[in-house]
Parts: sequence; structure tokens; C-alpha cells
Amino acid sequence: MVTITKAETKDVRFPTSLDKTGSDAMNAAGDYSAAYCILHTDSEFSGHGMTFTIGRGNEIVCAAIMHLADRIKDRTLESLVSNWGQTWRHLVNDSQLRWIGPEKGVIHLALGAVVNAIWDLWAKTLNKPVWRIVADMTPQEFVNCIDFRYITDAITPEEAVEILEKAQEGKAERVKEAEQSRAVPAYTTSAGWLGYGQEKMRGLLQETLSKGYRHFKLKVGSNVAQDKERLQIARDIIGYDKGNVLMVDANQVWSVPEAIEYMKELKEFKPWFIEEPTSPDDILGHKAIREALKPYGIGVATGEMCQNRVIFKQLLASGAIDICQIDACRMGGVNEVLAVLLMAAKFGVPIVPHSGGVGLPEYTQHLSTIDYVVVTGKKSVLEYVDHLHEHFFHPSKIEDGYYITPTEAGYSVEMKPESMEKFAYPGKEGVSWWRSEEAKGILEGERI
Repeated sequence: MVTITKAETKDVRFPTSLDKTGSDAMNAAGDYSAAYCILHTDSEFSGHGMTFTIGRGNEIVCAAIMHLADRIKDRTLESLVSNWGQTWRHLVNDSQLRWIGPEKGVIHLALGAVVNAIWDLWAKTLNKPVWRIVADMTPQEFVNCIDFRYITDAITPEEAVEILEKAQEGKAERVKEAEQSRAVPAYTTSAGWLGYGQEKMRGLLQETLSKGYRHFKLKVGSNVAQDKERLQIARDIIGYDKGNVLMVDANQVWSVPEAIEYMKELKEFKPWFIEEPTSPDDILGHKAIREALKPYGIGVATGEMCQNRVIFKQLLASGAIDICQIDACRMGGVNEVLAVLLMAAKFGVPIVPHSGGVGLPEYTQHLSTIDYVVVTGKKSVLEYVDHLHEHFFHPSKIEDGYYITPTEAGYSVEMKPESMEKFAYPGKEGVSWWRSEEAKGILEGERI
């Protein structure tokens, strides 16, 4: 019997602001970071989870991780996973912690890291990847993973079981397809960062097109004239063939009227969707944008900053979005994601996870596989950003435009110790990059 003996956190930050990787209209220079959680046990196994930030404030999430992880110290793994829905509610029910973050914000980011670490630990003891654990569940076992509090007006446990039972047809064939790495097509954002020059963008688009990608996303929102130039370059390279799809992402920079008018200016480039056109909390705003852009064939996508299943419930039930973009760790880990997968299936909205951050493709490859194999039986696409994968023992990989389905036991985010040490913040003198001369420019900029 495996017992959790202690938790450990790591504040890991990669200096992506140096080359503008990850830059967009709202976030000009982020340092892709992981608030990292390790659950130690009295066995050979440990559980690894993380949540994604872009730099400052990462240390606050790490502190919150320790508070939440304390609630499962000395618990056996069996007691935690035998009633997952109850465990999840236990983790969010510390009244004093809940007061400063009732299923949102820093506390919920920390929850995602802890919950995902439990799944990673469980998967390792079972010698399975996380997606396969869920694929091997019965519909009722799947539903038992979810806390349905606050969402039964949108979906009941009974409705959820019915959705999953219908999806049993063809499931065995879909599992085989996943095992052959043809379950999750990828799209790329790697060429689309706003901080990249036109030549760099052009070269990356040509490179990714040659690798088999057919979906491409560009950041927009800072200057309409410049965005038109960049989108024209993209269309010149990928063309307007139906097989090559263009998406755009504003990262919340606009008000509702601004989003509508701005996107009308870009309609000639025929984007499939505009991602995060306005505040992630504005359900009515997204609905208004969706209705205004529908005549132009432009959909609305959001979700990477949605804090919990309750916000998703409103977006989905009100018809505010065309694309549901779950995040693997902004919500409360695997369990809450499963709830959103089911609601999206009920309302017929495709899942296209947010995956543009360190560790996120490693996580989301499991979630997209679960959605296809277990929930909907329908393929969607999954974002892939080609950087920082070398820091993980089992990095996500793309072949012929598809994710290679993970087969290693766990949740794929176990980071190499040398990477954690090298990019620890503030880290040890003479060891951490953040103690180097090169780091001073970033750190001095932070104090402005």
C-alpha cells in the first residue's frame, strides 16, 4: 500500500522573454514557468505535477501547493483514488483556503498541480499512461471521478453516464488508433508569436508546413495594419485550401465592441476562430462577439484562462463559444477537466485544449486522447509549441502532424532534476541560470 509521506515544490522558470517566445498582445515578455509539485511516498514511486505561469508570482503558487498538499499527507493512494470525486471535494473544501480562492485563482492553480501529481503517482503504480487509466474505466467509474456540485443544472451524473455509454460503440477501435498515434492531430503556434520578425515567422511557417501541419495559429491584437501584413504572409505560404486552416488569438486584449470591429478587419484572411477576444470571465461578451462574427464564418474560442467548470458551464450552456479550450492545470486537474469534456459533449462544442506553455503539451496529449477515445469519438486538433520539451523525461512528440500517443506510465510532466536545478528561481549561486550575469537584464527589468 502506497502512502504519501511529504510534498515538495520547485519554482522553475525558463527565460523565454529573451527571445520573445510566447509573446502576444497582452503578454509581451513572459518567462515560461512551472510551479512544480512532487509527492513523495513510502514506496519507489513519486507523483509529479505542475501548473503553468509566466514568471513573477510563481513563488505564490508554490506556497499554495504546500498548503493543499498538506491535506493529503499520510493518506494512502488507494484511499484517494477509490472515491476520486470525494477526494477532489476534500481538497477544495478547506474553508480558510477557500476564502481566498473558491475554485479560482492561485489556489486553484495550485490544486491543479496537486491533483495532477496524484494522477501521475497513480498511473505509475498501475504502469499506465493517464489517458489509458481513463480509457479502461467503466462509464460509472469515469463519472465517479467528478464533483458535480454547481453543474447539475447543465449535466447530471445520469446524463454523463449515458453520454459515455453511447461512446462505447467503436471505443476499442479508437484505442487501437490511439496506440498507432493517429488520434490527436496537432496545430502549431510556434511561428505566430507577436515578438517574432516577419522573416523568422515566414521560415517557421514553411518549416512546420513541410512537417505535415495543416492548422496554424497567429497572435493578433496590437496593430491591425501589422496583423494584416502577418496574416497575408501566412496565407501566402499556407494558401486558402480547405485543408490548411488559420486561427488567430488576441489573448483578451479587446473590449467586446473592439473585438467585433477588429475581427471584421481580418475577415478576408478567413480565420477559423478568434481565440480569447475579450475578458475570459465575460460570458455575455463572448456570446455577443460570436453572434456578430457568425455571418463572416469566424468562430469564437476561449478557455485557457477559465478558472473552473462553472465558468465553462455558462459558456457552453449559453451558446457563447464555438470552441472549448480547456487548460490542463488552470482548472483543478484531471477531474475537473473530465467534467468539462462531458459538458462540451452534451452541448456539441468541440474540445481544442490550450497547450501553449511549458509542460502543457505533455499534459494535454492525454486529455485530447481521452476526449476522442472515451467521450466524443470525434477528432479535434491540439496545440503544439515546439520548445522546452527537452526538460522532461517523456516529452510530447509530433510525427506527420499527429501527436505520438504517450505510452510511458504517468502524466508525462516529470521534469529532469538537472533542468529543475539549472532553472530554479532564485536558485543556488553558481548553479541556477537566474544567478548569472545574463539574468540580470531580466531581473532589473522586473524592478522598473
